[in-house]
Amino acid sequence: MAAPFTNDTFFNGKLVVRQHRTGYRYSIDAIILSHSIKARPGERVLDLGTGCGIVPIISAFQFPEVLFYGVEIQPELAEVAGANVTANHMEERIHIVQQDLKTLEANQFKAPMDIVVSNPPYRRVSSGRINPNAQKAVARHEIKTTLEEVVAAAGRILKTAGKFIVIYSAERLTDLLFTLRAARIEPKYLRCIHSKQDAEAKLVLLEGVKMANPGMKIAAPLVIYADDGSYSAEVAAMFHMPVDVS
Repeated sequence: MAAPFTNDTFFNGKLVVRQHRTGYRYSIDAIILSHSIKARPGERVLDLGTGCGIVPIISAFQFPEVLFYGVEIQPELAEVAGANVTANHMEERIHIVQQDLKTLEANQFKAPMDIVVSNPPYRRVSSGRINPNAQKAVARHEIKTTLEEVVAAAGRILKTAGKFIVIYSAERLTDLLFTLRAARIEPKYLRCIHSKQDAEAKLVLLEGVKMANPGMKIAAPLVIYADDGSYSAEVAAMFHMPVDVS
């Protein structure tokens, strides 16, 4: 019988990330989101919906002088995230909080955040088939939280001029832009993500700044796969390929 968890290694085995074999598992979205974080020493970064903790773990490896928090509503995933933090000896730099993000307030972290990141559920409950696996269903559909609630939480927790970085469904880009502005987070940077060079964008990477002036830059597309099916040079450079050591 297969073990209930798998272990992936990153950066030539310097990081180990454990996750449920049959439950929710991270995707390339998490790698791209981690790579998009550019934090300075002394800053504080919060990941909303951290899952197994992969985003703060990879980011803490890249930015050892930055403090990270991960918030996860599902107790079993929060437990896995905490175990991953311990396994990578990052307890002093990453704090996992098991909590509904709708109840988050800046004062529980002593001060507002410099950066908030998230990879929210893409689909409304009424859209598409809901996965019978509860972890996957919550991650993909707005069962426990909605886009509006994620953005509202970011707005409450960010300091003025703080950054909100999000990966989201390209077909819901209009919803994302509207919701950000309603929360007084001004969209400032947009990059479309394509699986292949000639494929339409399925995802977008968007960065907003709290209380900023209007004006958005649109970057060159990010292409995930080369024609031969391997990762593109840009994506391959984001991480050393994970190795399944389960």
